[in-house]
Amino acid sequence: MRIGKKIWQNECNGTISGLTSWNSGENFASLGIGHFIWYPEGMPGPFEESFPQLASFIAARGAKLPNLLLATGELHCPWKSRTEFLRAQQTPEMKQLRQFLVDTVDLQAQFMVNRLQKALPKMLQETAPSSRAKVQRQFQRLTDSARGCFALADYVNFKGEGVLHTERYRDQGWGLLQVLEEMPDTNTDSVEAFSRTAAEVLTRRVQNAPRERKESRWLPGWIHRVNSYSRG
Repeated sequence: MRIGKKIWQNECNGTISGLTSWNSGENFASLGIGHFIWYPEGMPGPFEESFPQLASFIAARGAKLPNLLLATGELHCPWKSRTEFLRAQQTPEMKQLRQFLVDTVDLQAQFMVNRLQKALPKMLQETAPSSRAKVQRQFQRLTDSARGCFALADYVNFKGEGVLHTERYRDQGWGLLQVLEEMPDTNTDSVEAFSRTAAEVLTRRVQNAPRERKESRWLPGWIHRVNSYSRG
């Protein structure tokens, strides 16, 4: 719950309304404390869809899914556009969905930690053989402290493992793998180094992004989020 509440604060400012979001310019809903991506049917995108995986994870642990999720079958987002989504904010289905997300903060956090535990083998497989030892060493340095563990768990759910080639601009990624690869290999505070490198990687993402995405509007919030890792 401590991890979950901290991530909820980072992602949604700790608000219940923030648990059901759809950002302007996106073609997917962002749900839960980790703003897990949920695409409408027939509208795939470059980013990994994680909300259906979360719902299955929670259901497997005995929590009752809201009627909306039970009715969607393959767990496609039932709202086809941001306009539809916003219009439905006060419907019984949306209210029940938000309550479900409030009630499962601990399971959402568990899902995120579970993803982190599976991340290292994926990253080692994707990175160049000459970089594997460094990636593993930096990962293990961070897991030596509670602050480092939180930074890893938060970032991998925030910006992914960095292994999908669809999650790159100009062939440069912004996931956990890229941050670990680019961290300085020194004896400085590992969390501070991770935080600083993550800010540099995210700034590069915005510089590389297609102009029409207007990602610079999100950069201050992203930088504030990764800077919080080094503050404890």
